[in-house]
Amino acid sequence: MRVLIVEDEEYLAEAVRTALRREAIATDVVLTGTQALERIAETAYDVVVLDRNLPDMTGDDVCRTIVADDAGSRVLMLTAASTLAEKAQGFGMGADDYLTKPFEMAELVLRVRALGRRRASTSPTLEAHGITLDRFRREVFRDGQYVRLSRKQFAVLEVLLAADGGVISAEGLLERAWDENADPFTNSVRMTISSLRKRLGEPWIIHTVPGVGYRIGPPAQADA
Repeated sequence: MRVLIVEDEEYLAEAVRTALRREAIATDVVLTGTQALERIAETAYDVVVLDRNLPDMTGDDVCRTIVADDAGSRVLMLTAASTLAEKAQGFGMGADDYLTKPFEMAELVLRVRALGRRRASTSPTLEAHGITLDRFRREVFRDGQYVRLSRKQFAVLEVLLAADGGVISAEGLLERAWDENADPFTNSVRMTISSLRKRLGEPWIIHTVPGVGYRIGPPAQADA
């Protein structure tokens, strides 16, 4: 999952980003509506956490544009307004959820995860070749045995399982499981894939497609 935070209060934006990253959610931050629309035009975000009061344009206008452009992103609107009429107005513009400031960070994380599942229109559980990944409980099992993964390993495995056997390039994994600060020339993807294979154990189900990327497939011997 990848999330965009649109919030001009920098301390709050960083706090939200930290909370989401702790849950292995790749998260980017922008401070204005203009920056948000530029990012959304370039990157497919699952969820946009959108402050309603921005310095250059209203969150309402950003939300309308996201909906009009059919970007596919779910919108969680943040606002100090708490009346039912104001919330109804936000939903009327196409927002998918509404959270009133101040809020508990744990609740925001839960709402973001719920919106991410709704966008994907999939079960919280992904399964393939003996692997079961529970997005809600943050658990992974292989043939019924619990597998302890780091947050980044979990995020990479989630992307690969969601591809349903399709090949995901290293760049695609960087985009979906890392964030804007990821170095495109880093070997982090290869290192994470290698450590993930070892955690899942043999026979390997994560396969390298030379020159293309990685995919989940039937068990086989290790590949480079």
